[in-house]
Amino acid sequence: MTSFALHPTPVPPDADPRVVVRLYGATDVGHTREHNEDTFLVADLEANVIVAFEHGSETRTEGVHGLLFMVADGMGGAAAGEIASEMAAHVVYDELRTRWRSVEQPSPDVFAAALRDAAETANARIHAFAKQHPEHRGMGTTATIAGLFGDRVYIAQVGDSRAYLLRDDKLILLTRDQSLMQRLVDAGEISEEQAEASERRNIILQALGPEPTVRIDLTHQQIRHGDTLIVCSDGLSGVARLRDIEEAAQEERDPAVLCHRLIAKANELGGPDNITVVVARFEGDGLQVAPAGEVVARTVYPLRGTLADDERPPAREARPVSPSATMPGAVSPLAASPLGDPLPSPGFPVLDTTRAATGRAEGSSSGARGSADRQQRALPIMVLLVLLGVVAAGWILLQLFTRGDG
Repeated sequence: MTSFALHPTPVPPDADPRVVVRLYGATDVGHTREHNEDTFLVADLEANVIVAFEHGSETRTEGVHGLLFMVADGMGGAAAGEIASEMAAHVVYDELRTRWRSVEQPSPDVFAAALRDAAETANARIHAFAKQHPEHRGMGTTATIAGLFGDRVYIAQVGDSRAYLLRDDKLILLTRDQSLMQRLVDAGEISEEQAEASERRNIILQALGPEPTVRIDLTHQQIRHGDTLIVCSDGLSGVARLRDIEEAAQEERDPAVLCHRLIAKANELGGPDNITVVVARFEGDGLQVAPAGEVVARTVYPLRGTLADDERPPAREARPVSPSATMPGAVSPLAASPLGDPLPSPGFPVLDTTRAATGRAEGSSSGARGSADRQQRALPIMVLLVLLGVVAAGWILLQLFTRGDG
């Protein structure tokens, strides 16, 4: 278990309208695990410090380079998962404070690219470490990296840790799990209820570390005055219902109180995994009040080199294709482009543990066509076998007549 903590340095007051953020993060081992493989990190990228939570919630005023909120859930057994999640947090923060903070003209595109690059660098470092240390082979970690820049939050995600946004007492899931069950739900193969009850619900399709390359899922959302962001590991989201989290967020406005209440709820439901929660509540005169009817949903940020490349609308075809026939590019009701258009779900690089399962799903959609192809390929062989049979029968008859004559 790791939570990074240094004494924060206050940002000098400024006459310009600013975003004020009340923050807190906490982690717990749960009731089942022997040690904590989760890591969280909250950092002020302008002041170049990692925020401490020694006395409850902290309040930060956003600077030019924004704020960072990150949750990583390690995997790999023994200490490998803990090492992977710690490495991910260290590398992401180091990359952002050295490269992003050196940018002379910060912009949304540059910030989004910095989040993508930091996650990719973390993946490369963890993968290289595992190759150098065979005892940690297969180590990896999920990562949900949320960065506030201006009045917008950008989320770089790998795995199934989640980010939620509470607005007007309604909780919305901003991320999409990169998991086998979510893939099947998106394709219409199973229902949400079946996915939640499945024994395979913890199989993820991407993580930082196991593979040499990774595709970041990059999304964004405009923040309004009074919004609350919740970033958590699946130690919470895997056991608590959306309604459970929503009710707690509605009733608890203090981020510290909300964090501890959510952790207690997960433990009350069995605490089968490590539980990590980061909460950020957004206020200040730099934010506008949400207009009535404004839609909040998972919104892809169109940056090259991310899963947005796989989620661009395909060319229209003359006839529709069934969801099962289009896996892994089935249309997800959660996906939306910046213009609100539906987008196909991404083609994640499937880890070894899921290849057999996804192969069966993809193969079933083309069974009829494959059967016809096999029949067509078998026709010349069948003709040859018939001819060989005729020749053999003729030879046998010839031998019989020859013996009879003798």
